[in-house]
Amino acid sequence: MPSTFSTLDHIVASALDFHVKSDAFKQTIQEKPLIGVFTKRQQTFPGGKGDISLPVSFQSELPAISGYEGDDQVSYSNPQNTRRVFYPWKEIHAGISVTLTELKIDGISVTDSVTGENTSKHSGRDATVLTNILKAKLDDMTEGWARGFNTMLWKDGTTDAKKVPGLSSFIKPGLEITGGTVDLNAVGTTGGLSRASNPLWRNRSGQFAYVAGQTNIIDGLRKEIRQLKRYGGKPTTILCGSGFLELLEKEIHNKGFYSMTGFSKGTNTIGMGATELLGVGEFVYDPTLDDLPGYAPTQNGDVDGEEGNNTRTNFCYLIDTDAIQLYVMDGEDKKTHNPARPEDKYVIYKAMTWTGGMVAKQLSGCGVYQAIVD
Repeated sequence: MPSTFSTLDHIVASALDFHVKSDAFKQTIQEKPLIGVFTKRQQTFPGGKGDISLPVSFQSELPAISGYEGDDQVSYSNPQNTRRVFYPWKEIHAGISVTLTELKIDGISVTDSVTGENTSKHSGRDATVLTNILKAKLDDMTEGWARGFNTMLWKDGTTDAKKVPGLSSFIKPGLEITGGTVDLNAVGTTGGLSRASNPLWRNRSGQFAYVAGQTNIIDGLRKEIRQLKRYGGKPTTILCGSGFLELLEKEIHNKGFYSMTGFSKGTNTIGMGATELLGVGEFVYDPTLDDLPGYAPTQNGDVDGEEGNNTRTNFCYLIDTDAIQLYVMDGEDKKTHNPARPEDKYVIYKAMTWTGGMVAKQLSGCGVYQAIVD
């Protein structure tokens, strides 16, 4: 029995649904650990006019204790430490199209009628040919979605106001440039709160100089992990560029040794594709940092995180994924759409959308660090 046009449309929609809901993102061309970390832990919100709002408390005003005796006069305080932070939610889209001409080339003809029932297959070609067409298009769509979404989660949102401000809008570095040091994590606002006037509303940052025979990077990271946990932070995810990992591994090599069972030091390990420091965690290579524009001085002396000529290959991000999370609107997580074919075009359209934002509940448990060669 020949396929009807409505059946053909159903095949396209079903294939798209399967591609979206399966583990397709794991099969992408380049590893993208950040998108996996955040989508796995994303939360939901019901909707709203335009922002995701959360309460935060700095406890800057706390009741003080005092001694008293008999009818001594005592004082009372009225703490007002809770504030609101606001983050915008955005709508993200990706779509594909399949023309009837493409189907004809691959052996399927559709004669459009009022009911759309007239379909023929060339030379006995079966419906699996359609699957091959879709597979190529859906592979491109999922890779394009994953690549674009991953880059969006890394960037700060300044280059496109309609995209979600990502990790770089929350975790900002301190940099040494010509003429002095620029501490980006102490300027601007996040969620509507000033980072300059609220020292606890900042991430940590630093630079570690690699010197052969020394352990500046290892020692610096171990000191920082204590400070990141000082206010209850839980920096469990560590993502690095290849340049940072290479310098870190050199330090580990300098202080370790090889045996019949492999490399060993007791406290530091290097495995196949994994580097780990006892008390700090496992360092995961994120290829995006090797391509992501770095930080460079602009003409007015400021530092621009989206226009640098270098990359972030020498950077390492320690992320508290309980404190910085994705929020997706109920019912809008990778939602598939099957628009009707327009009357003036012989094209089938399919799309996927996502509606949500990235929020920060605490910044002091996250850090960004740069390894430099002294």
